[in-house]
Amino acid sequence: MTFEIKGNQFYKNGKQIKIISGAVHYFRNLPGTWRDIFKKMRAMGCNCVETYCAWTLHEKKKGEFDFSGILDIEKFLKTAQEEGLMAIVRPGPYICAEFEFGGLPWWIQSEEDIEIRCMNASYIKYFDRYLDELLKRIKPLLCTNGGNVIMMQCENEYGYYGDDKKYLKYLHDGYRKRGIDVPLFTSDGTSRQDLLDGTTEGCLPTLNFGSRVEENFAEHDKMFPCVPKMCMEMWDGWFDAWGDEKHHTTDAKAYAKVVDDMLARGSVNFYMFIGGTNFGFTSGANHYETYAPDVTSYDYDALLSECGDVTEKYLEVRKVIQKHTGEDLPPVPENRPKAAYGKVKLNESASLFANLENLSKVQYSSVPRAMETYGSGYGYILYRTRLNRDYENVRLSFSEIGDRAQVYINDELKGIVYVNDKEYSVTFSAKEGDALSILCENMGRTNFGPKSMRKKGLPGRCLLDTRIHFDWEVYTLPMDNLGKADFSLVGTKENSRFYKGKFTVEKPLDTFLKTDNFRKGFVVINGFNLGRFWEIGPQKTLFVPAGILRDGENEIILFESDGIKGLPEVEFTDKPELG
Repeated sequence: MTFEIKGNQFYKNGKQIKIISGAVHYFRNLPGTWRDIFKKMRAMGCNCVETYCAWTLHEKKKGEFDFSGILDIEKFLKTAQEEGLMAIVRPGPYICAEFEFGGLPWWIQSEEDIEIRCMNASYIKYFDRYLDELLKRIKPLLCTNGGNVIMMQCENEYGYYGDDKKYLKYLHDGYRKRGIDVPLFTSDGTSRQDLLDGTTEGCLPTLNFGSRVEENFAEHDKMFPCVPKMCMEMWDGWFDAWGDEKHHTTDAKAYAKVVDDMLARGSVNFYMFIGGTNFGFTSGANHYETYAPDVTSYDYDALLSECGDVTEKYLEVRKVIQKHTGEDLPPVPENRPKAAYGKVKLNESASLFANLENLSKVQYSSVPRAMETYGSGYGYILYRTRLNRDYENVRLSFSEIGDRAQVYINDELKGIVYVNDKEYSVTFSAKEGDALSILCENMGRTNFGPKSMRKKGLPGRCLLDTRIHFDWEVYTLPMDNLGKADFSLVGTKENSRFYKGKFTVEKPLDTFLKTDNFRKGFVVINGFNLGRFWEIGPQKTLFVPAGILRDGENEIILFESDGIKGLPEVEFTDKPELG
């Protein structure tokens, strides 16, 4: 297959084409679902799939790379090719995507004198190393080598962020030096400033928007009159943050009209074709005046739902594509079946505090510091000390917090501080020798906004009234080893507990988990972290893909930080509740 840009058109095998693509993030969908998704893409009329690459997942630990399982981008692209789809790859380094730290690895924050997304020597060194690892897997799959990858992105929405043109040129030249010989592109906002700062010579400038096609192309037409017109992210919905009033949705027919207008103009990539799920602790956050962490579901009101079901929006867009292409499309595949397995009692429970030594290795610190300081990036961190005198109505205060801190005396909850609170303080009384514990939760690093480098845990001062208290134990709790938790260590407190139960499945099918009797925490099934839940919503169920379930007995472990509000049981239902 050949693919090239000539003038203001795309050409495949010498024939002029429109790219009709959809965004599918391999890391948000289990590998067993990829082929079904691709078949539904073809049935809607797409000829291409687009994906980001998540550096933060491929290099969770500095220098250790993982491209297996849900991170097997080679398998993802090869499967797409088998289903007749071209591919567009967006390696980052920054992807935004409402993903943890915008796809950048957490540990990069711990490097001295680091500045992201510019010609900073340390940053460039690490990105180059990652790119070498990634591209050795992508390069054989370029269309110039018999694969299906037709274009790759240099940087993502850089016009919203900075103005380091040397950096953009360096990235462009780096791809070329590594043998990437397919067209390169940038994608940015629609203003003149976005395009001035975000584009670079040798890269096709594309746009991101969700409506008003002619208006949004106005500046692009002036600045780049002789290039193909493409909306690289035609937003078909939006994402949800914890505490939103309801799940974001958009009108199907109105969106189809925007697609109609865009296809009359040029090429399109639907963002998202399927949103998928922010499994584990991978959801990001926006942070301007207030911190807004994203929910676990990345349904996005996309063309396919979070679990891969065809939507009304899919069917309306399919009609529009068929009108523009005149092709006879394959029949739309059936939706995967769902199951309602019913209620499951979580009849074992254990104290987090009693299990600290099982789940973590203690570190000692003169004062509490950021989570990253102790070599940890995700989940929770606990700081513990012994008080060296009696205190009456003492004020414990923090100068910074990332993102939610629960304060305990002898494992009894005394107060909660959240990053959006006006004051970061808790008042309590205690005796000499009492244990003061502070459990901090990282609810997702900022993926968009000026505060992207905020660290987690307690990166600032921690004071008792006006004095610094020294001598702390620190336990990092990424919660990736719950098999080590001892459920005989029951403890006496309701907060910060693990709950465990067993349930039997005769035939694994997609299902949804209701956690109505719990307040805040996360759920692990058969060792797979489904993600966070929080009673404030709008999301009320967690998607449970069939691929993580087993024939026969299955295990569920739920962590509850704030205290149970009903019987210790959950319910598997066949319908999502996203608010």
